[in-house]
Amino acid sequence: QLLESGGGLVQAGGSLRLSCAASARTFSSYDMGWFRQAPGKEREFVARIPWSGGADYADSMKGRFTISRDNAKNTVYLQMDNLKPEDTAVYYCTARFRSAATWRYWGQGTQVTVSS
Repeated sequence: QLLESGGGLVQAGGSLRLSCAASARTFSSYDMGWFRQAPGKEREFVARIPWSGGADYADSMKGRFTISRDNAKNTVYLQMDNLKPEDTAVYYCTARFRSAATWRYWGQGTQVTVSS
């Protein structure tokens, strides 16, 4: 089970930090990721942090978003800085076991709204 929190309304240029708490006992063995879906658009990749370390970002988020994880707390974070109105979307946390082919587990999503 994945439970996101931290969404809300922020002005352009502001920051938010999303959190995703996982119930998996072997959290450290899971790749964790964030996707987002804006109204009328398909869900898109935001960032991922593999179980083995490192991080990847969508090009439009590089330099503005930072994904991190705390395995002791079974939590993954998404720090979002310099937010833009086009970042407005529902943000979803996702997990897959050790680089599996598909993202198997999904949270319910948290709304992020950036006003201009």
